[in-house]
Amino acid sequence: MSFEYTPLEVPLPPGPDASFFSEAQWKTLFALADTIIPSIRTPATARSSADKVISTAEWDEAVTKLSSLITGPDADKLAIAYLEEDASANPIFRACVHRVIGHYVHEEGKAGFGLIMNALNTRAGSLVLTGSTTPIHQQPIAVREKVFRGWETSRLPPLRAVYRGLTAIVKKSWVMASPTMNQVLGFPRVPVHGKPTDGFPYNFLQFPPGSQPETLDVDVVIVGSGCGGAVTAKNLAEAGLRVLVVEKSYFYSSKAFPMNPNEAYINMYENAGATASEDGTVAILAGSTWGGGGTINWSAALQTQAYVRQEWADMGLRFFTSLEFQRSLDRVCDRMGVNTEHIEHNRQNNVILEGARKLGYAAKPVPQNTGNSEHYCGYCTLGCHSAGKKGPTESFLLDAAKAGAIFVEGFKADKVRFDKKTRHGKRVAVGVEGIWTSRDSYLGLTGEGAVQRKLIINAKKVVVSSGTLNSPLLLLRSGIKNSHIGKNLHLHPVIGAGAVFDESIRPWEGGALTTVVNEFEDLDGHGHGVKLECAAMMPSLYIPLFPWRDGLDFKLWAADMRCSTSFITLTKDRDGGRVFPDPVDGRPRVDYTVSAFDRRHIVEGIIAAAKIAYIMGAKEFRTSYRDIQPFVRLDASNPDAPEGTNDAALQSWIAELRRKSPLEPERGLFASAHQMGTCRMGKSPKHGVVDPQCQVWGTDGLYVVDASVFPSASGVNPMVTNMAIADWASRTLARSMGKPHGERNGMARL
Repeated sequence: MSFEYTPLEVPLPPGPDASFFSEAQWKTLFALADTIIPSIRTPATARSSADKVISTAEWDEAVTKLSSLITGPDADKLAIAYLEEDASANPIFRACVHRVIGHYVHEEGKAGFGLIMNALNTRAGSLVLTGSTTPIHQQPIAVREKVFRGWETSRLPPLRAVYRGLTAIVKKSWVMASPTMNQVLGFPRVPVHGKPTDGFPYNFLQFPPGSQPETLDVDVVIVGSGCGGAVTAKNLAEAGLRVLVVEKSYFYSSKAFPMNPNEAYINMYENAGATASEDGTVAILAGSTWGGGGTINWSAALQTQAYVRQEWADMGLRFFTSLEFQRSLDRVCDRMGVNTEHIEHNRQNNVILEGARKLGYAAKPVPQNTGNSEHYCGYCTLGCHSAGKKGPTESFLLDAAKAGAIFVEGFKADKVRFDKKTRHGKRVAVGVEGIWTSRDSYLGLTGEGAVQRKLIINAKKVVVSSGTLNSPLLLLRSGIKNSHIGKNLHLHPVIGAGAVFDESIRPWEGGALTTVVNEFEDLDGHGHGVKLECAAMMPSLYIPLFPWRDGLDFKLWAADMRCSTSFITLTKDRDGGRVFPDPVDGRPRVDYTVSAFDRRHIVEGIIAAAKIAYIMGAKEFRTSYRDIQPFVRLDASNPDAPEGTNDAALQSWIAELRRKSPLEPERGLFASAHQMGTCRMGKSPKHGVVDPQCQVWGTDGLYVVDASVFPSASGVNPMVTNMAIADWASRTLARSMGKPHGERNGMARL
């Protein structure tokens, strides 16, 4: 059923002053942007050499294809507008590019872009980088395309970096800013299924202007409101403790959901969703909002598997094979109404489930944290408008509020405070301090409501739940010494893939991720391998994953999304990386390259996904790896041919892919929505950052409770594992403070 509904507009903080690049640098950069997403025209309609000119036959073929996809009487007119669209002439596109480079690219990366743009604006630099003394912005687009494509494999690392960085920024900015994209796709602004519902009305402490620090006194301060922090807050507040949850980001009502993509990335994602590994090969998505990753994830609620529990127990952490751990898993799932009974699979999840059945692969539905109700909506990565997804804001934080917990948004913790005296040779945590920024200040508004204030929070216990990227950096800023801090990072790296069918699918409708293929989860006999799942089919998330080959190809591929289904190869990575602070502004930087060992497993996942797509009748299959050419079915008119995946063309494509194994990291784009392990749990300080109760080794009263404590990759979507660890750790903490869970106001433990 469809409902008339318009989400609240969400203001954005001010964009950067674009003067960090000169006018000449911007001119060159946007000339390259128009090379990636050009205005496509015929010889008769071309305006200048900056247009990508194609033959009349190619034009007619492109318009015919697009018109066949578009519904409505003006299909031809819209198809032409889409092809002729000029990215850099769009002020919204330019603002997106300004903001990403100005705010979310670190200073070294920004300097690298500037250096190349400067060189391109000199005769000598242009000759070295392009083979011509004519500046690249004065070159016809055919020359620009050839030069720019050559940078992808250049012997000069800065050119390869600019190629990867600029294509990523331009593709994403275009999809978010395009005036025609959503019309071509038929993608609605809000879901057509699900009834808008008001979520819980959270209240947050406010502080008046002042030059002196504001001081708060509580029993426990929890730094971070995500999955780990939310469960911890509920249990400790219900145990009768005075609990304060502080969050660096801000709360948004369900009335604002789903946000527009640009609003969502800036307001609800770490670094606006623009975090990438140091080598630019892994795009990293992490939540940064009230409720953390649980606010923008895809509802998958898988429990930790036996082989992972045993792996962790073999590290000396026997809790993970105990019945108590299972009770915590069940307890958090019960609270969120995790179920498989109320799932209605959409087309893309049915492709995986039915394709796996036809091939004999092990597959199953993925439990959903949807309150034991149906939740047929794929927009939740932009915020859940129905409150049907029972993430932290609709479950544990709500319970914490009702039990008396108090909350502060816009607080960036600078460091943990310690007593001057030690206890039994350990440093004693006594609180945190940092800067609170009022919502008005965050938005760059002026007036009495815009306040920044230093807060000093005194607490008997400090729980760090800032997430895998930020928790280790807070420990480092606080002077904690442990060689494991920031290391052992696991990302569950994925390669994305898309299968194109003949008919319109509208893949954004229905639950994003409701099925999983586990046939390939143990490829080495030690629990390392891949699972096949679907991705949330938001255009801003899906389309930019795929490689750019030329402007026409990319525009036509983007339009095919309405007829596409997705795959991701979720990999339990054996080999890790690290997180470290940026030397200029302290933001998280990620040093991680998918290892050859893990890339071989990803290849097997891609092959399995291609077979599923083929057996289900897909006419085309593409991946986010540039060196894998699309597989195009030769006889699309006979998808039920008896040879099935024995088809010679498919087997030849698979053989070519295996010859490329392991894939070269720089030749593709991997992605991660799961980060784990940077404060890992260990049986001693030599083995980890926190002890089996999640207390930081060498301290008294300082805990880390989030996915950063995972001893290795969880192998499944980490939400439930994270919450179960938090459930057990917080109950243990409550008992240690003389407040067994359930004893509140004299009531006996339930």
